[in-house]
Amino acid sequence: MANPASRTIEAQHEYLAKALPFHDRRDFEDARRGFVAALDQALVKTAEGRVVWDSDPYAFLTGEAPATVNPSLWRQSLLTSIHGLFEVVPGIYQVRGLDLSNITFVEGERGVLVIDPLVSSETAAAALALYREHRGDRPVTGMVYTHSHVDHFGGARGILPGDQAGGVPVLAPAGFARHAVNENVYAGTAMSRRAAYMYGAVLPRGPQGQVGAGLGQTNSTGTVTLIPPTVDIGHTGQEETVDGIRMVFQMAPGSEAPAEMHLYFPDHRALCMAENATHNLHNLLTLRGAEVRDPHAWAGYLSEAAELYGGDLEVLFASHHWPTWGRERAVEFLLLQRDLYAYLHDQTVRMINVGMTGPEIAEAIQLPPALEQAWHARGYYGSVSHNVKAIYQRYLGWYDGNPAHLWPHPPAEAARRYVDFMGGADSVVTKARATVDAGDFRWAAEVLNHVIFAEPGHGAARELLADTYEQLGYGSENGTWRCVYLSAAHELRHGSFGTPATTSSADMIAQLTPEQLFAAMAIRVNGPRCWDDEVHVDIQLTDIGRKYRLSLRNGVLTHTAAPQPDLADATVTLPSAVLPLAVTVADPAELAAAGVTVEGNTAVFGRLLAALDEPDPDFAIVTP
Repeated sequence: MANPASRTIEAQHEYLAKALPFHDRRDFEDARRGFVAALDQALVKTAEGRVVWDSDPYAFLTGEAPATVNPSLWRQSLLTSIHGLFEVVPGIYQVRGLDLSNITFVEGERGVLVIDPLVSSETAAAALALYREHRGDRPVTGMVYTHSHVDHFGGARGILPGDQAGGVPVLAPAGFARHAVNENVYAGTAMSRRAAYMYGAVLPRGPQGQVGAGLGQTNSTGTVTLIPPTVDIGHTGQEETVDGIRMVFQMAPGSEAPAEMHLYFPDHRALCMAENATHNLHNLLTLRGAEVRDPHAWAGYLSEAAELYGGDLEVLFASHHWPTWGRERAVEFLLLQRDLYAYLHDQTVRMINVGMTGPEIAEAIQLPPALEQAWHARGYYGSVSHNVKAIYQRYLGWYDGNPAHLWPHPPAEAARRYVDFMGGADSVVTKARATVDAGDFRWAAEVLNHVIFAEPGHGAARELLADTYEQLGYGSENGTWRCVYLSAAHELRHGSFGTPATTSSADMIAQLTPEQLFAAMAIRVNGPRCWDDEVHVDIQLTDIGRKYRLSLRNGVLTHTAAPQPDLADATVTLPSAVLPLAVTVADPAELAAAGVTVEGNTAVFGRLLAALDEPDPDFAIVTP
């Protein structure tokens, strides 16, 4: 049973309500501008009837913020919950609020160009149907992926199902395919489990549960697909015309995604900023985990965009949130976003160079008033706190220079020692209860976490830590922080909810090159289990005429395409499309049925597969 907000949290919210410009309603006007229509019921299901998106549970988002939700986050959630088809300018339309991201339609001479087809094929198909209902049954004549995150390509086959993709150009930044599959395969299990916390996958929708993720309400949970790009965009200034639609591209690699680009439509005087200029401070290191992004480069791309297009543009839009109209407003939006990322970068590095650590900088840094008062610079998705720590990590890594932190005990071992020093678990819980009553939830979480890792079954500690996380969630302005805290409270009270949604799919696996697939195998090898094993297997791919040697020795799996002077223990011959099956299935009958032949010592291939561990999508997070 959820608790009410404490007086400490209520006081925090009362202060924030006075400090921020809640009188400014321009965002609400912009978020509704150009409204065409909404789905009668924003409910999307799979063919089997499973619900993958439903906007109705967010109907509670109306009126003033309740005490259990940060008023700034409540305002943002009111805005991101607005859904439907909207006209950006004549000829450019967006469906917003039908997934975490937006899908954009640009009308051409014969049909329509689709930009960023959402997370799932089901939500993308529903968005396309809504567009066609009001703009005509136009064929899809092109598709653009602005960057390599799944919420910008996962719904591709909802736009171009079956064999409809043939002949339709799909444009993406150079390196897109490699980065798209790298992020979702190598560490995909861990990312998906952590993303369940980040987006509040199992939390009830309501004032004491999930109210939104800042960037959008949440992610859909349908079928993730991928149609490979056919046109690489490789340099700033590159121009392409699809169905009579002129596009000029600006490259932005290493910003919000490792492969990302912006698009300018000169005939519409419209600039699409992908995910680099949205109505919030974005992540430099997402809570689900990823490579740390480069805020210095990010700020540079925003400056460049203003210089390249600022003299001509009339509207700026992105793959999240709502557009900004008018040249002066759009340019000022870009420059404030630029200043935000540049300030965080420069001030963090300045403080690094006087010896401050990441947590110290996160507590000390303060944004200038112009950024503090700009709604689109608020930390609804990224936060100043975790972004500053990400910048520290980017430059200096995990070690803060203090030798006491060079070789610490792992969490459970350290916890047992802390709790012993503090007088035992019961004593810590008693003291923590007083800390909670005093409103110091951060410290209560710190000490109670030690009790849980020392004695996972301590009921009073679990209950009090859940209550503590709940209050921290109620106080969070950041949508993902709120989801993380409330998800932790949920698991402490009810047990693990696992990983409700994953990005791994047949389409994603099919895009792995043989080298990427072999690298994915290597990170699953249980090294200690096969220290003394040595096997060499040749993989002959008949359709592309390539042979790879896989070698397992000293607990390490390596691969090479170089010619080998000796014979392998076994040779596996198959078409490349069957390779993902062959390296995950050890059943000889199933392999034979798929056209896989094994020559030589057939048992060796089985030994190789036996060295691989299955990842655990249900690993513990708030308990040892």
